[in-house]
Amino acid sequence: MKFTFHGGAQTVTGSAFLVSINGTTLLLECGVFQGKRADMYEKNQNFPFDPQKIDAVVLSHAHMDHSGNLPNLIKKGYKKSIYATPPTTDLCKIMLRDSAHLQEMDSFFVNKIRAKQKLPPIHPLYTMQDAEAAMDYFVNLEYEKTVTLAKGVDLRFHDAGHILGSAGVMLEIHENGKEYRVGFTGDLGRKDIPILRDPNALRDLDVLIMESTYGNRTHASAADAEEELADAIRSTSRLGGKIIIPSFAVGRTQLLVYMLHKLFDQDRIPDMPIYVDSPLACKATDVFRDHTECFDREANRIFLSDGSDPFGFSRLTYIHDVEESKRLNRLSYPHIIISSSGMAEGGRILHHLRNNIEDHRNLILFVGYAAKETLARKIMDGDEKVKIFGEEHRVKAQVRVMDHFSAHGDRRDLLDYVEYSPPNRLKNIFLVHGEHDQAIPLKDALRSKGYESVHYPGPGEEYVI
Repeated sequence: MKFTFHGGAQTVTGSAFLVSINGTTLLLECGVFQGKRADMYEKNQNFPFDPQKIDAVVLSHAHMDHSGNLPNLIKKGYKKSIYATPPTTDLCKIMLRDSAHLQEMDSFFVNKIRAKQKLPPIHPLYTMQDAEAAMDYFVNLEYEKTVTLAKGVDLRFHDAGHILGSAGVMLEIHENGKEYRVGFTGDLGRKDIPILRDPNALRDLDVLIMESTYGNRTHASAADAEEELADAIRSTSRLGGKIIIPSFAVGRTQLLVYMLHKLFDQDRIPDMPIYVDSPLACKATDVFRDHTECFDREANRIFLSDGSDPFGFSRLTYIHDVEESKRLNRLSYPHIIISSSGMAEGGRILHHLRNNIEDHRNLILFVGYAAKETLARKIMDGDEKVKIFGEEHRVKAQVRVMDHFSAHGDRRDLLDYVEYSPPNRLKNIFLVHGEHDQAIPLKDALRSKGYESVHYPGPGEEYVI
């Protein structure tokens, strides 16, 4: 077996891993790189492998850093199956279209500014037509069902508990009378997080490719997250400010709405309007409503048992129309706006940040991870000035970061997960989807537990087993 790590290697964006087994080449994930516009365009346009030589694509979940470059893969000649769970397929239908639309709109907006500066125009990474073409190759695979990808290579999905439809990937390899079990966590979810079921771990593995986003951090409990969120809302409301929340449209937004619903019902936050200003988040919420079979017991007990909607209540408004979105900028009273993208690299959140970042009464609340070089990360790290749509703005608003809402398992979750495969069997672990300060301490912890071959591959590195 040969493993080649092209994306999500010593970074958290652009996941793409090649696995070559028995003459078959699989691509795990095909994510989009995020960061500086010029670097992003170059990396995403040019694959370091030949797409036409891939035999199958296996997709763990729908987030853009895992699925967002599939339209380019198809455009470059890949014409075979993309295996995913049914909720992942449904989410990708809207997310890839939305990604293409945002790229086209952002390019249009930026090009107006560049024209004034007499700079050449930029182009979208891919178009709506490219996104539509990619959906023709999706093949649904339910949890715990097995499909044969090639002779001696079987695939099965386990519920990863990260976002709706997310999966851990099990590859069972049959060769010369022996069986080898290769696992990929995808993005590992957390235990006891609202809405979704807990992760179903892959067990008795010979090889594990594991995410390490929070390999050196531990998360607070969901109850602590609820109270900190309520406190942030109350304090900003007293100042007469607005709360701007950059949020991933899929997973994070639904979790926020779910928690805000609870806080509102329990009178723990002021009676103030809440807006979800993201067409993608609106559509994604409908997909959540269509797949309640993935929900946990709490969601069923609190909401579904009496027929109420976890994602709808009296103070909440979903914004679809562009003109409605623009009207939000004219509101002077306290309110909450949840808008994508979570890393503030595109979408309507850029307009809300541009209009609110220079008012000291306002709060910019980050509720998830942001990769290096993204706008969200720059604001999180305390940059006093940032560029939005090519124009410089001073950061005068309050900034608060809450990683309690992360859908990623923390250090404890990752270490517990590995222990389902004892060291005398699990001979190789590859840490991906994590920056250096998270992955290296996790690597050391795993070695201390007896796992001797723990690797942290860089981009393009190959390992033969």
